[in-house]
Amino acid sequence: MNSTARSVLVTGAGGFIGRNLLLEMTKRGWHTRGAVRKQSILPDGVEQVVIGEVDGQTQWEDALRGADTVIHLAARAHVLHDTAEDPIAAFRNVNVAGARKLAHEAALSGVKRLVYVSSVGVQGLQTQLGKPCSEIDPPHPHNAYARSKLEAEQALMLESRESGMEVVIVRPPLVYGAGAPGNFDHMMRALLKRIPLPFGSVRNLRSLIYVHNLVDALIVCASHPAAAGQVYLVSDGEDVSTPGLLHYLSSAMGIHERIWACPVSLLKLAGHLAGRAGQVDRLIESLQIDSGKIRRELDWKPPFTLQQGLQATGERYRKVRP
Repeated sequence: MNSTARSVLVTGAGGFIGRNLLLEMTKRGWHTRGAVRKQSILPDGVEQVVIGEVDGQTQWEDALRGADTVIHLAARAHVLHDTAEDPIAAFRNVNVAGARKLAHEAALSGVKRLVYVSSVGVQGLQTQLGKPCSEIDPPHPHNAYARSKLEAEQALMLESRESGMEVVIVRPPLVYGAGAPGNFDHMMRALLKRIPLPFGSVRNLRSLIYVHNLVDALIVCASHPAAAGQVYLVSDGEDVSTPGLLHYLSSAMGIHERIWACPVSLLKLAGHLAGRAGQVDRLIESLQIDSGKIRRELDWKPPFTLQQGLQATGERYRKVRP
């Protein structure tokens, strides 16, 4: 399929993934438009449309005009200390009602395909070591955020059946790269500050995806005929332990990591007492995914290996945050 004739709307365009995606799609000849909540700095060549908050009342007409493809990134993300009175309602307002409204208006405007970026959290919080999850496993969302992402997937598939607009669901694990927000940024800061980290006893394996690998996968999902109606798990294809991840990143930044061994049981207890059980679990438990389906059906191969992605991330991070 010739991407030079395609016009795409990317929601959440001002975010970490959105900027990288729009930059690459513009390079590949797509006509690109980014939807943002408020005025943002987007890559050269990208048309910007300010749509305000994303919910069931968002007006998408201007943003959708002329687009034949939508990649929906905008979402209310998981937050560590949620101050909403009713967190699941807040997640549903943005992630479910917002996605449903966008999909309905997209179908009416003539959009042919909508790619929805969901989350591996739909699969569950963890997997047994050496037993990766796949798309055929029953969903097991572990928190309000993950439940809202699954409900959004279901709403979009219903819209697809009713309207005929093609929908593709992509469930990535942790997305890393220079500028990644959240827990990954916190970890990088800790490494740069030479803070001793207590993960020497952790024996886990986790699937990750480099942002440029995810961008490539999303472009394939937006254009490959066989992707219509499918759900895909995506990853770098190589899993890494938490100590291994810290070692790779430290080496790339030219520093020696300071890791000490604390019993995993004590790490879990400390996480529980500090109200950060989920955050600690993501560092000590395994979460492996089988991304074979997208490789087989769409002939997709990550452009970068895990080692290349981590090396580039560490080098870039050191330059940006000396």
